[in-house]
Amino acid sequence: MSIPVVKFNAKDQPDFFKEVNARVNAYFKETGKSRHANFNMKFKTFFMLALFFAPLTLMLTGVVTSLWGTIGMWSLMGLGMSGIGLSIMHDANHGSYSKSQFWNKVWGFTLNFGGGFPMNWKIQHNVLHHSFTNIEGWDEDIEKGVMRFSPTQKRRKIFKYQIFYAPILYGLLTTYWLVAKDYEQLVRYNKKGLLEAQGLTFRSALLQIIFHKLWYIGLIVVLPILLLPLLWWQVILGFLLMQFISGLILALIFQPAHVIEQTDFYVPDENISVENSWAIHQMKTTSNFANGSYIFSWLIGGLNYQIEHHLFPNVCHVHYRNLAPIVKEVAEKYHVPYYHHKTFFGALRSHFRMLNDLGTGKYDKMRKKAA
Repeated sequence: MSIPVVKFNAKDQPDFFKEVNARVNAYFKETGKSRHANFNMKFKTFFMLALFFAPLTLMLTGVVTSLWGTIGMWSLMGLGMSGIGLSIMHDANHGSYSKSQFWNKVWGFTLNFGGGFPMNWKIQHNVLHHSFTNIEGWDEDIEKGVMRFSPTQKRRKIFKYQIFYAPILYGLLTTYWLVAKDYEQLVRYNKKGLLEAQGLTFRSALLQIIFHKLWYIGLIVVLPILLLPLLWWQVILGFLLMQFISGLILALIFQPAHVIEQTDFYVPDENISVENSWAIHQMKTTSNFANGSYIFSWLIGGLNYQIEHHLFPNVCHVHYRNLAPIVKEVAEKYHVPYYHHKTFFGALRSHFRMLNDLGTGKYDKMRKKAA
């Protein structure tokens, strides 16, 4: 079995992407810059890896052994874990970190330090999310079951409270990923033929997942229990704190890019097609935020430039800041939406208002009234 492909309308403003793509190509040609990592990216790689491994080393070598000291170390590791996910593995698993697929694979492997399986991530993110953004039944990022992320989904009574329990579930993101998500995805992707399309058998993928999760748990949980002068449950709490911090940061960065009041959501028609071309679809389902904040953008892997990322996922994120004015100018020329919140907190407010309106049914009432 293979997953059907949603068909986009190639006749919908084809000149928009032709021009924006030509101008982006011209930018790299005129500046002589590589589309891949530069010194800034390499320094960031070192910084984020150090933010994760330095606190771990300080604990395992006995430099930091007190309860509150180790809590501080776990907290820093949570920041480093999210930084690795946002800044290193994300680009590498898109193939945009380096021209060399070997180095992309090496840096993409860092996803294992978050407890995740790179191939599953590539299928969910690169294949399903990027290809079919905000399309019901295809984009798994908006299909969480316990939350309503799209007006195309059926509303349940529990969703009325999702604005309150969302931060808790967001914080549990990487823990769920570690203990259950990869296995659930593996079964589902195997049935849909998506593993085979990536050159993997179910057995080989399962063995890889088990192997990498075992050494990860050994390194991050078992060794601290054996070496630190703390009770085992104190180490477990520190580990869960690290996971919660990382999960919360990752969710709060990715969600305001697609699930906000301005973006659109789609259900394919009977021909499994949608009304827009692929590029126009990305513009209508994606939003930027805080583009004026260089430091914030540096820390979150340039993912506040989600529009540029979705149009050019094969370009390293360090270049998005310079590509954004090009994309925005061409979008204005063709009267294509270019959604953007000036601040991160503005994007977060829009996201949580959207969650509230979807959960309480207010969004449905407004849409019905507008129709």
